[in-house]
Amino acid sequence: MSHNLKKEGKFSYLEIGEGTPIVILHGLMGGLSNFDGVANFFPPIGYKILIPELPIYKMTLLRTNVKNFAKYVSQFIDHLGYDEVILLGNSLGGHIGLLCTKMYPEKVKALIITGSSGLYESAMGESYPKRGDYEYIKQKAENVFYDPAVATKEIVDDVYETVNDRNKLIRTLAIAKSAIRHNMAKDLPKMHTPTCIIWGKNDNVTPPEVAVEFDELLPDSELFWIDKCGHAAMMEHPNEFNKLLNSWLEKRKF
Repeated sequence: MSHNLKKEGKFSYLEIGEGTPIVILHGLMGGLSNFDGVANFFPPIGYKILIPELPIYKMTLLRTNVKNFAKYVSQFIDHLGYDEVILLGNSLGGHIGLLCTKMYPEKVKALIITGSSGLYESAMGESYPKRGDYEYIKQKAENVFYDPAVATKEIVDDVYETVNDRNKLIRTLAIAKSAIRHNMAKDLPKMHTPTCIIWGKNDNVTPPEVAVEFDELLPDSELFWIDKCGHAAMMEHPNEFNKLLNSWLEKRKF
């Protein structure tokens, strides 16, 4: 993505296009570039894409949890001067989006989750003792996708660097524990924000039954499947992801 990051106070973010704001929340190991497909598709049809860098490794350890990230997103929305936005989150970003929607429902007019934590996730945590083993980390990164070729050397190098950085590792484990603590099963039935759920049928991290449970628990949700697809549908099948999301936004008049 050849756009420059804007830096304003504590916020660093990408801003592309004009129109209805879609705020995109990346996952724990996910970079902003994971959403290149979305960022290229939606601005020409009347949406403004905003991708903040979440302060995953920047908060003090005590404040490194899902709830504080959700507060950060709310502050980001305020900083931009929007009354309400559409939130789109993958993996941990989906969980942050869900909690932000629960805490600040008036700020979120629609929510899109894909491969989201919040109910269950097969954490990478147990494998960290092997963090020095590049081949092992490569396998773990490939396991995120249906097609292992999507896990480029650049992606594997990023994950390897993260799990071998003591500061990042401690925070990664703190976030994983916080995600398990912040299980949303009891909250979801009270959340009436229209929600689009797009899920890979072959997701090994948050398996398909998790998507079904999200759909059953949320009062106003629709679930869409992408075949031959793992944990990051917007990366692995960007065209299909964009098509499903666009038709849902059109149908719901967002």
